[in-house]
Amino acid sequence: MGWLCLLFLLFTTCQFNSTCSSSSNSSSSLSSGHLCHPHDSSALLQFKNSFFIHTSSERELYNGTTLYSNSTITWEKGKDCCAWSGVTCEKMTGHVIGLNLHFGGLQGNIHSNSSLFSLGHLKRLDLSENDFRGSPISSKFGGFVSMTHLDLSYSNFSGPIPSKISHLSNLVSLYLSQYSFSTVRLDTLNFNRIVQNLTNLRELVLTQVDMSSVVPDSLKNLSSSLKTLKLSRCNLQGKFPESIFHRPNLRLLDLSSNYNLTGYFPKSNWSSPLEMLDLSRTRISVDWHHLTRNFKSLRDLYLRNCSFVGLNLAFLGNLTHIMRLDLSYNSFGGQIPWSFFLNLKRLVELDLVHNNFVGQFPEVVSNSTSISSLYDFSKQQLVGPIPRHLTELNLYGNQLNGTIPSWLGSLPSLEMLNLGSNQFSGNIIEFQSRSLKFLFLRDNKLDGLIPRSIFELENLWYLDLPSNNLSGIVEFEKFSKLQSLWALNLSFNHLSLSFNHLSNNTWPKLELLDLSSCNISEFPYFLRSSQNLVRLHLSHNRIQADIPKWLLDLGKDSLNFLDLSHNSLTGTVGQLRWKNLVYLDLRNNSLQGELPIPPPSTYYFFISNNQFTGEMPPTICSLSMLQILDLSNNKMSGKIHQCIGNFSQSLSVLDLRNNKFHGVIPDTFSKGNILRNLNLNGNKLEGLLPPTLLTCRELEVLDIGNNKIQDTFPNWLESLPKLQVLILRSNKFYGEICIPKTKFPFQKLHIIDLSNNRFSGLLPTKYFEHLTAMINSQEHGLKYMGEGYYQDTVVVTIKGIEFEMEKILTFFTTIDFSNNSFIGEISRVISKLRSLKGLNFSHNELTGAIPPSFGEMSDLEWLDLSSNKLVGDIPEQLTNLTSLSKFNVSKNQLVGPIPHGKQFDTFENDSYSGNVGLCGIPLAKTCGPHQSPPSSIQQDGDMEHENGFDWKVVLMGYASGVVIGISVGYLVPSNGTPDWLVKVVGRKQRHRTREITQRRA
Repeated sequence: MGWLCLLFLLFTTCQFNSTCSSSSNSSSSLSSGHLCHPHDSSALLQFKNSFFIHTSSERELYNGTTLYSNSTITWEKGKDCCAWSGVTCEKMTGHVIGLNLHFGGLQGNIHSNSSLFSLGHLKRLDLSENDFRGSPISSKFGGFVSMTHLDLSYSNFSGPIPSKISHLSNLVSLYLSQYSFSTVRLDTLNFNRIVQNLTNLRELVLTQVDMSSVVPDSLKNLSSSLKTLKLSRCNLQGKFPESIFHRPNLRLLDLSSNYNLTGYFPKSNWSSPLEMLDLSRTRISVDWHHLTRNFKSLRDLYLRNCSFVGLNLAFLGNLTHIMRLDLSYNSFGGQIPWSFFLNLKRLVELDLVHNNFVGQFPEVVSNSTSISSLYDFSKQQLVGPIPRHLTELNLYGNQLNGTIPSWLGSLPSLEMLNLGSNQFSGNIIEFQSRSLKFLFLRDNKLDGLIPRSIFELENLWYLDLPSNNLSGIVEFEKFSKLQSLWALNLSFNHLSLSFNHLSNNTWPKLELLDLSSCNISEFPYFLRSSQNLVRLHLSHNRIQADIPKWLLDLGKDSLNFLDLSHNSLTGTVGQLRWKNLVYLDLRNNSLQGELPIPPPSTYYFFISNNQFTGEMPPTICSLSMLQILDLSNNKMSGKIHQCIGNFSQSLSVLDLRNNKFHGVIPDTFSKGNILRNLNLNGNKLEGLLPPTLLTCRELEVLDIGNNKIQDTFPNWLESLPKLQVLILRSNKFYGEICIPKTKFPFQKLHIIDLSNNRFSGLLPTKYFEHLTAMINSQEHGLKYMGEGYYQDTVVVTIKGIEFEMEKILTFFTTIDFSNNSFIGEISRVISKLRSLKGLNFSHNELTGAIPPSFGEMSDLEWLDLSSNKLVGDIPEQLTNLTSLSKFNVSKNQLVGPIPHGKQFDTFENDSYSGNVGLCGIPLAKTCGPHQSPPSSIQQDGDMEHENGFDWKVVLMGYASGVVIGISVGYLVPSNGTPDWLVKVVGRKQRHRTREITQRRA
């Protein structure tokens, strides 16, 4: 479905075959002299008085028109009810036969004793788009025996559809769609009754009604007179009956978003009268040949994310009536077959979003008669005429390149153009036509200035140009002609905006404004009068000022998203007055003072990397809707509130790291919470780990490193089914790690850091045996832990240097048990951890030999066994570790020759120092005649070393957009890790032995 249609459906109040105009303003059809029946007048007033009525019933649509609902404002006692808005009366008797309260602003419950059900002559009833507060659909609706049209859609009903609906044998139209799936249910028995009894039914619309228990085969018994069948998002499962496609009167069929609905087109020849078909997001097999041969009347065809038999788009030429075509989210590749699309003479909307199309647009050529056509230079052929009738073209999310052709700017009817997330380059074209309402060009390689013609597009509603290379100084007043502008996004280009000549907001409809990274040095003062603003982004600019008072008053009733992060804001934050705020981001500034608390409506609160001080305000406990709370890297102190574990059942991320909180971790995590990330690293917390952490069944990241927790190893955490990262480093944990108590302990764990504690005893071999995520990781590609607005972070130590990974790759696995008092030998069980990237057992008291089986850990990139009591030689098998970039066995009791070849030719002296018995390169000590160094099977040298590279660890800069990752096949120069690639949060850990001695003392 096209973008205009999608946005229209979000806000429109009429359905596809809506009858809301059938009683437009419903002026009485009574002849003069006949008044409304007294009983009906009284019943209607009682019905009205049983609800709270919203007075703001005006709704503005995105196509620029205004729709007024039929409201009850004209319903007054003593006046003829047949003249009331929304009421239709029978001419002779004065009985009410039609009631249209579509989007009437009603809020409340419809009880079984409602006066509505006493209107026994009703034939048409429309209560759609009201708020009936989850009340059930009363069986009393089945008492309207004369009813022909019933519309209860999108009105917040709940519960099962009553069986008595099937008593309405005269029904022609039945609309029961809902906004939320599963609030209204229809079981098999009641559906079969509807099918059997409603034989006159022509329109059946059940969008998002839960029909998961209905057998699709029962659909074949629907009335043969059916014209409209909409069953989108009904969770239908099983095979769809082919006979439905043969229905002689069916014009509209929507089965979209029934993900487990299967089926096929009939194989025989037939001619379907269908004009609209939507099979998007189903598993119904789409055969191009049968589709285009038998559905020649189609005007609207939606096949988003479908299963196709063959991918030959040439058959599209048979659909000569097609006007709207959606083939988005499929696997079509190669060049766009323009010759097929452009020769569909009636095509007005084309949607090819998120395919794999490549190549360029065709160019205009003119023949001897000056008739312009489009020519595909890559194929050396004419592809068709310029599509002057096109209104929507959506090619978002492909791999198209080249420049945007000028003929697109001359299409006289074009209203929506979406070329975002491709690889277009060059300048943005000039637009000659003034019909354009939606222009999306984000995430390309476009450069140059914003063309002058854009400032003349008076009908433009949405302008979206972020993440390109556009440049130049833009006087913001140039947009002043765009009075219809609803959304403007210029972020992350090379633009410099100026507001010098603007004192007031001249865009009355503006709701979304994104000026992130636009070289702004001051707050745009003209916004102070924008009381309808919903989203405001001013992040990544150069604003160095206090937050002005007028900004805190901006859109008090409308603003729900505010991003001021990554500026140089100073001073304190005043009281936050926004009533409906959902997202607040003040990260990476220099704000100070007490922590401001947003309104209870807030879902996301980011205020990290500032200078806030003082204790956590108790009002934070009122944020019952909060999903993410990030207060990290401030200077806050005091105790953590007891409510922190249960104030919001929606809380997914709690990040309080790098503050000065003290006391114990509250033991108040409630059952049923959905906490996914708990990060308390870098505070002064003490005491024991709270046992109620076991209620956090969704927990993936637990980081309490760098505190003063004094406890034994929390083996009771082993039963958390989703725990992936466990950081206990630099606390006061002590004692032995006992054997597991569950059958599959820590099965998803892929990062564990117990370093710098007082653990003792043998290494926990039984745990190593069950670390499934490290034994055989199923994760591939650049995927990161985290969620939409928040990315998980972790600090890892590589050769004594701490690196903060500002994103955690899902395949990144590491074990760090360094700086403890573990004893005994290293078990060969560890070599089963084939997906392990890093292993650090340094600064313990381990004995025995290095297991030769370590050579089987093919993904290992760094191995640190230094400062132990290991004996024997360095196993030759370690030369098989071709990904190994950091290796340290210094300060042990190893003897014999150092292996050479492959990665071992890249390691320097400090990897081996303190082992007096070792000899060979790179040490100065040579081996004797009977100590020839073992070598790898292939002694072809190390090409990377010869070319000036010595390790494969890549720490990709967060600022580059890819963020820190480990080992994705890139190389880093041998002169060290570039500072711009990583955030180093620590330096070499000096005097490790002395620190351990002091700690043990």
